[in-house]
Amino acid sequence: MSEIADFVHHNAAKVTPAILQGVHHRLPQLKLEFAEIHAPKYPHLVDQLELLADVIEDYAEGADQEIPYFVIAEASFALAYAHNQTHLIPDHVADIGFADESAVVRTVLIENEKALSEYCKRHGLDFAEVTTEATEAAAETERRSGNVPGASKCG
Repeated sequence: MSEIADFVHHNAAKVTPAILQGVHHRLPQLKLEFAEIHAPKYPHLVDQLELLADVIEDYAEGADQEIPYFVIAEASFALAYAHNQTHLIPDHVADIGFADESAVVRTVLIENEKALSEYCKRHGLDFAEVTTEATEAAAETERRSGNVPGASKCG
């Protein structure tokens, strides 16, 4: 397992129902914040964050109880990480400022592909449109820049 996957799993394990409730309460603000992200090297990051936000919202509001809690915990951590102003790579660093957010989000998408693709089917969404092409492009960009060694592709 990659170091990023370990990082995601370790932090997602700390997500309690109270933390999930806090994330759910802040989703409207987070969605607005994520919509403002300008990351040309990671063009699908905003859509990926929006998908994870929708998954959390549907779970927390009882609209979709089919999603395993560990998926919700990892999605919650990914949103909290993207919101947090203290990152491994500051957002203002040209070209690579969102590499860490992209890596965390991609890890959640890849690690939970089955559950998230089933969620998308239930809700009439195209999982591949947000993930496969987007994660492959981001992974290639990160590999070329050397930011996330050994990152795997979603496929």
